[in-house]
Amino acid sequence: MRLTNVAHLRLPFGRLMGYDVSVSRPGNPLPVSFDQRRHVGAGDRAGSWMALSFKLREIVPREHLERAWLSVITRHGTLRSVFVRGDGIRSDIGEIELREVRVSRGAWVEHPIAPGQAVNDAVREVLDRYCSPFDRPSHRMCVLETADGPTIVFGADHSHVDLWSMLVIARDFLAALAAVTEGRDPELSPVPAFAEHTLALLRRPAAPDEVRRRWAEIMEAGGGAMPAFPLPLGEPGPQAERVEVRDVFDVESSTQFETAARTAEVSTLSLAVSAMTAVTREMAAAPLRAIFPVHSRYEKAWHDSVGWFITNSVLESPDPAPTACAEAVKEAVRIGSWPLAPLLAPWGGMPESPGMFAISWLDLRRLPVRIDAVRLEAQYVGATIRTDGVMLWFVFDEQGLHLRCRYPDTLDARRSVGGWLDALVHRMRAET
Repeated sequence: MRLTNVAHLRLPFGRLMGYDVSVSRPGNPLPVSFDQRRHVGAGDRAGSWMALSFKLREIVPREHLERAWLSVITRHGTLRSVFVRGDGIRSDIGEIELREVRVSRGAWVEHPIAPGQAVNDAVREVLDRYCSPFDRPSHRMCVLETADGPTIVFGADHSHVDLWSMLVIARDFLAALAAVTEGRDPELSPVPAFAEHTLALLRRPAAPDEVRRRWAEIMEAGGGAMPAFPLPLGEPGPQAERVEVRDVFDVESSTQFETAARTAEVSTLSLAVSAMTAVTREMAAAPLRAIFPVHSRYEKAWHDSVGWFITNSVLESPDPAPTACAEAVKEAVRIGSWPLAPLLAPWGGMPESPGMFAISWLDLRRLPVRIDAVRLEAQYVGATIRTDGVMLWFVFDEQGLHLRCRYPDTLDARRSVGGWLDALVHRMRAET
């Protein structure tokens, strides 16, 4: 399944409808995770969401779509919670609070597409408007109605979802829609809410001293900040983004790359890290250092839940030897498997700085949640933002491996990041 950007999203022209649910007044408080606090603390803003789109091949009554969507919301607790600004009384969650709400049937509204306006721009405007951190709720179902059937777009503020969660939402929606279509009750069985996961993390024992020491070393190496891209990015401060999506491997070359990894007795991720390490050393005379998101769905109980089950670690890889890179990946996973709040407290949380560099690896073939992405023409959709950092996603699926990279659109960054990507893709293909 492609990971693309809303500016590049190809959507059919049709009537753009959004579904407004009814939401009660905020109720009981819920725990706020470390990453939620950091994300929501930046306030309402455009582009804080992620989305998924797919096409259905026949006309579907709006009522059926509505019932299926309400069933998904009922199943997942995080979709029935909202962030509110506190009343000024300090508490263990500061002045940002997460509250339960009741979500019930609402109404359809049309979002007009202006003359000359691209459909994807109209969708972007809707998601920017309805999927910010303090929206109530901060998620939305949009439907493009065409004569060939609807295209569905689910968007949600990142505080409530990750990429895995978007697959869960699509799978559950399709299951509920099938039930409605067949005249059955679309009710889905309950699953643990993300708030329960946040509580479980808070109750975990403190990280061992060796993990604390390793984090201290990492932060010292970065001058008290998270890793930055090691080549020039141009003017400081957030810039309009440049998004590149590159097809690295097709099915055949993916198999060859996996064979090369097995021969080296490492994972495909470790072999990719080897290529990145070599390219970084050659072009920047520096080790590979990057923020490295790892999922926190430690137990099977969380596999079917929706939430931000991602925490951040740091990948440090000075040696391009595949076995050394495999050890670097293992260490990143190990030190990222503990609650970050106490580990990063000496630095005031996760200190952000210009040029931050992050690398994400998603192998959809290994996830326990699946949809027929090819038949549905499903796509992950990223927002359009201003940025001063570099974010790289690798996505492996049944059709091969592609990467998506976001960086500031300056001439320096085009040369630095573009050249780094050129060298990386060339080196990875050399393994096949």
